[in-house]
Amino acid sequence: MSAFKPKESGEVKIEHSLNKNEEEFVVKRRNTVLQSLQKMQIQCGQNEVPNIALLGSGGGERAMVGLLGSLVQLQKTGLLDCILYLSGISGSTWCMASLYQESDWSTKLETVKDKIIQRLNGPGVNWIDAVSKLKKYYYGKDFFSLTDVWAVMFVSTYMKEIDEHTLTDQQDQHSKDPFPIYTVIDKHCKQRKEADPWFEITPHEAGYSLTGAFVDTSSFGSKFDNGSKKKPQDEIDMLYLQALCSSVLADEEEIWKWIKALLLPEIKKKCEKMRQDPNSPPIDEYHQVLFNLVNMNLAMLKGADPSAFDKDIRTKLTDLAGGKSQLIFQVEKLNAEKIADKKAAKLYMEQYTIDVCNFLSGRFNFWPFDVCMSICRCLVQWIWGRNYNFLHNMTDATVPAALLESETRDYEDAGLLLNSPYFSVLRKERDIDLIISLDFSAGDDPFTTVKEAAETCKKLNIPFPEANIANELSDKPKDFYVFKGQNTPTVIHIPLFNMVNCGDKIEAWRNKYTTFQGPYSAEMITDLMKVAGKNIINNRVKLMEQIRAVTKAKQLQAMARQNPTL
Repeated sequence: MSAFKPKESGEVKIEHSLNKNEEEFVVKRRNTVLQSLQKMQIQCGQNEVPNIALLGSGGGERAMVGLLGSLVQLQKTGLLDCILYLSGISGSTWCMASLYQESDWSTKLETVKDKIIQRLNGPGVNWIDAVSKLKKYYYGKDFFSLTDVWAVMFVSTYMKEIDEHTLTDQQDQHSKDPFPIYTVIDKHCKQRKEADPWFEITPHEAGYSLTGAFVDTSSFGSKFDNGSKKKPQDEIDMLYLQALCSSVLADEEEIWKWIKALLLPEIKKKCEKMRQDPNSPPIDEYHQVLFNLVNMNLAMLKGADPSAFDKDIRTKLTDLAGGKSQLIFQVEKLNAEKIADKKAAKLYMEQYTIDVCNFLSGRFNFWPFDVCMSICRCLVQWIWGRNYNFLHNMTDATVPAALLESETRDYEDAGLLLNSPYFSVLRKERDIDLIISLDFSAGDDPFTTVKEAAETCKKLNIPFPEANIANELSDKPKDFYVFKGQNTPTVIHIPLFNMVNCGDKIEAWRNKYTTFQGPYSAEMITDLMKVAGKNIINNRVKLMEQIRAVTKAKQLQAMARQNPTL
């Protein structure tokens, strides 16, 4: 227990306890679960109701559609009301964000599903709206990162909408739905292998799952010092949250191409207007420098020779600086050795881009030049999900020092560490009895997530069953696996593509639904919904058996507490 206590809304909570609003939700939701169990002829008392969590893994639109198809069948088979928590990462959060737009979506899921599919099959976000949204992100907060670009560029392309709702908008709209948990990881913790990388965001609070350090969701991203809010920022919206959760899809080359396709035409229009002003600076030369800078970065990524762009940029900037090129560049001119060495080329391009942007930023601090240069800086430094650190300058022995020191933290897709949100539901205070893991991963080994979760839990002394899988099963997985242990939650693992729903065409299905392809066609969405749904339909009885088993185990535990001599 920490000595620090939250005094009012907006301050930091360091404590291994559930948010009081989540606690109240759980009490009400357990009543729904109890009624669902009774319909299935599973008898138990109020205090013996099992806590069941449903996990959706990452996997882009494959995960989004797969989770939707699974939930539809869970609802039809009467099992959805048994679920207490719904936790997702990456593509599964796209599905969650769409569902939770609708109040009490689980009571009208067929209608909600049709509405979502109609949107996915509809037209995309238009160019004007995309540019307008990027402006809001750029000018609306202290930190602009590639996550903002990713939200506008990719998430809106897949989801066919710009969702500006917030999580706190949903606080009182889902009394009949599972409690949602969105998960990401702390990039610094992951890279340095220190502290607690697992970070969760719910309608009520956001923070480090295992450390037990949280802040109100509405205050996530605001500036804090020693546990008190110093500078508010607007609450993140659902488009940004989906981007934060799914940034594993990031592709440098595609983003550079997007800058050319979306922003450079905006710059060109601005140039045309400024030419009409005889007192304006030589706008065409600056425009060409930015254009060449983007092309140069693309060339370096492809391993092509960017010398022509380098020469033109240096010439123009030297002229604009009155012949003082040595004051602009910290880097020497390109040579073949720098181009051939990928690591050296990346470092070179980072400094080169920063030098050019620093020179231009003193002359063009207005749209769209400013955002274009900011994106260039973010790209070469690969800045994703940067936000103020709400733990900055706090003093608390229960929190790793690494989480207290920096003013900012960077957050990214949890799939870069573990492609399933186990650690959000493995918080001791959530007391989960059964985990149903829907795995939409695309790797060769469909058991990677459960095996890695077991290994990590063993290192961290978190109760979790052994996950020993015979190697020969990886190529031909079944559709249902159960892992049990002593004093651990039961874990059900369901691979999306398996021998039951795909026969001997598992590889063909994997190749058809890759993570990095463009938005799916209507036919692909329909087929994937069916395949995912079969995993629930075919295993309804097995799911009920495991729910019955954990309920019985909870009853025995209650009896043992009442009569220790038994």
